[in-house]
Amino acid sequence: MSNPFLSIVIPAHNEESRLPPSLAQIDAFLRTKSFESEVIIVENGSEDRTYEVARDCARAYPNVSVIQSPDNLRGKGLAVKQGMLAATGDWRFICDADLSMRIEELAKFLPPHSDGHDIVIASREAPGAVRVDEPEYRHIMGRVATFIIKVAAIRDYEDTQCGFKMFSGKVAEDLFAVQRMNGIGFDVELLFIAKRRGYRVKEMPITWYYDPYSTMRLWDDSMKLLREIWEIRRNWHQGIYG
Repeated sequence: MSNPFLSIVIPAHNEESRLPPSLAQIDAFLRTKSFESEVIIVENGSEDRTYEVARDCARAYPNVSVIQSPDNLRGKGLAVKQGMLAATGDWRFICDADLSMRIEELAKFLPPHSDGHDIVIASREAPGAVRVDEPEYRHIMGRVATFIIKVAAIRDYEDTQCGFKMFSGKVAEDLFAVQRMNGIGFDVELLFIAKRRGYRVKEMPITWYYDPYSTMRLWDDSMKLLREIWEIRRNWHQGIYG
């Protein structure tokens, strides 16, 4: 069988309540498309019934499969890496389980809208983006993270941390094979390497709906981000990324 045109990878940590409605929306969207697709859920260290719920969903939808991270390894970065390397699509899309970007917008990330770019990242800050119901303090937290990233790592992008990103299959296999960050810095790591390898990256403005269950913490997450950026730069200078 030929590879699917699109793979959707969903990292899932304590998502037992959000997975079923989100997968129903994704399935409804994919049914309107003529291309072949697959959906890969990667359960990572959940303390609820996420894995069991994901398995139930896989039985309900033939194109859905489930991966479970090893018990001794945790982190969204790890879950995304597992899913993207297991995927076989010509295009591979990271998708947060909360669907804070409506799944219908995924079409904007695919050819011909990708305009020949290797990577298309969702942006809540690019011209034309809309943020819905977001408290001011949460927006400030996001801008602090962006400031840190621009000063310490990469200046090219206004929003590296949004959880919706598209990669061509070939580029995904290259970048995720060398990804090392399991925590908050994995997005920065991927784009840091992509820029230095000459891949073309496009920021796509989206409409983004605030999730009140977000666990972002300004001080703790900023310190973690700084530590991981230091590791990324050290890894690069040591030639660890190849």
